Amino acid sequence: MSPPPLPPLSEDELHALVDGRLAPDEREALETRLAEDPAAAAQFAAWRAQREALRALHGPVLQAPVPPALRAAAARTAAVQQQLNQWWRWGGMAAGLLLAFGVGWLSHGQWQARPQAAGVLAQARAGQEFARQAALAHAVFSPEVRHPVEVTASDQAHLLQWLSKRLGRPLKVPDLSAQGYVLVGGRLLPGGDGARAQFMFEQAGGARLTLYLGALAAPGSTPPSETAFRFFSEGPVAGFYWVDQGFGYALSGPLPRAALMPLAEAVYRQL
Repeated sequence: MSPPPLPPLSEDELHALVDGRLAPDEREALETRLAEDPAAAAQFAAWRAQREALRALHGPVLQAPVPPALRAAAARTAAVQQQLNQWWRWGGMAAGLLLAFGVGWLSHGQWQARPQAAGVLAQARAGQEFARQAALAHAVFSPEVRHPVEVTASDQAHLLQWLSKRLGRPLKVPDLSAQGYVLVGGRLLPGGDGARAQFMFEQAGGARLTLYLGALAAPGSTPPSETAFRFFSEGPVAGFYWVDQGFGYALSGPLPRAALMPLAEAVYRQL
């Protein structure tokens, strides 16, 4: 008589395996059950790939030395704090208030002297943050086996209606079939200034691209000026992003720059 089949692994057990939070005997027992559960093994492989992609995405940042500009800013902050402490010791609260007023006035004057440069810098940072969020969303969802999207391509009309309503403008899905990619579906994501949408495309070989889009400014604020294509690279994820009438678009994928450029141009022409 053959032994009864082993119970399938739960999501909690899969997460524990991926995170390595198990004693050796527990890990061995789960791996034995995993070998007899193809669906769980596929999900485990996807989550492990996702975990490694997230590590690689932020690895260069964690390993990079502190930029000189940040070190200089920290030194200036420490000097101001030291001076502030001296004023408090020497003159009490009145001296502290005087110093705070002086620092605030100097900062105000410097800001007023360079409003245009500050605005350009803020817009550049908004675009870079948008691209970083697009790369992160790609790294999180593109390895998914069971749930890569919330709404599949078979219900494209509903997908577009839903996301258009949430993002506050009519959206279109580009057709990349001529480039060898078909729509998998899409999902709704949170963003810094409101909702964001992600459309996922897949090649016959399994390679995936994601198109991430959303407003780069909160309602009522001044939107960033239009930008031409800008290339970005975050760990294993690369892509192009651009801004059109305050709305950002980012096409991401594990492809070299030369291969991504014609895909981004095809998306731009259709949107």
